[in-house]
Amino acid sequence: MDQNSESPIQVGVAGLGRSGWNIHIRTFTNMQDKFQVVAVHDIDEARLKEASINLGCKTYSRYEDFLADSDVELVVVATPTYLHPHHSILALKSGKKVVCEKPMATNTKDADQMIKASAETGSLLTVFQNRRYSKDYITVKEVIASGKLGRIVQIRMALNSFGRRWDWQTLKEMGGGTLNNNGIHLLDCALQLISEKEPEIFCHLDRALTLGDADDHVKLILKAPEEPLIDIELSSACAYPTETWLVMGTCGTLIGTPAELKWRYIKPEELPPRTVDKQSTPDRSYNREELRFYEESWQLEKDSVTPEMSFYNDLYNTIRKGAPLAVTPQEVRKRIAILERCHQMNNL
Repeated sequence: MDQNSESPIQVGVAGLGRSGWNIHIRTFTNMQDKFQVVAVHDIDEARLKEASINLGCKTYSRYEDFLADSDVELVVVATPTYLHPHHSILALKSGKKVVCEKPMATNTKDADQMIKASAETGSLLTVFQNRRYSKDYITVKEVIASGKLGRIVQIRMALNSFGRRWDWQTLKEMGGGTLNNNGIHLLDCALQLISEKEPEIFCHLDRALTLGDADDHVKLILKAPEEPLIDIELSSACAYPTETWLVMGTCGTLIGTPAELKWRYIKPEELPPRTVDKQSTPDRSYNREELRFYEESWQLEKDSVTPEMSFYNDLYNTIRKGAPLAVTPQEVRKRIAILERCHQMNNL
């Protein structure tokens, strides 16, 4: 296929579960000028029949037969996590471009093998880190970059709820667990808010309500030299969920959720100069001053372009127009290295 062609990219989706069907295929149905699903793979015959009826595409129960389809240009690997490396490498070696669902792997050895296969075959490999396209995250980045909050001291990101889970994503043998499933999203976003300096890591993993043997309670702290402290929390044992975002700086604070953000800040140039005073304060009081705060806010508006569509718009521009790859496997590999260290710190 000519890279400069304007024709839709011919897609094959491997795995018709929550991600493959509800996210990827649903996204492609809204982008048919750029992507067309021509084939799917799953081991569940009922799902294949559903795809055939609703999409009119070819269906394959054997992954090898799916990869042999010459009409498939791009493979979306949305199979269970533990199969991501194997299925991605097979697709790359078959000459297919690959979008691998997150996490791309559960350890750096597998991630490196995937990157090596991409390099040796010349086939494109990217990872579906769609959270970085979310409107709230983009807004947080913009506010931080504006300097209104001053020097950022700490960034807290939380994704908490209260509930039990007992599907395959609760099993370590399947690559499950909250850190792998959802923590990779917050980690990916967090690492884009700091420099490339290697952070120190503290991670605590626990099993709270899950029926499986993988984690469902995560506390991850990252601290790189001269960078803000990053506090990431994901739990299924929080019946009073906190705000998703809390960004604290020397001039102000941002707080909010994926649907609404607000930030309050001062302007240092409006403050009178100060000097340290060793004398007792009047009336044994604390230091006080009147601060003028400025407040701004953001609310999520209905948008026909979802974060998933933004990811695939960038990918289309890479494949068809030669634009740089937006999500490289090399940068995602750094996230996998941190996940791996977290698991090594814990018995879970």
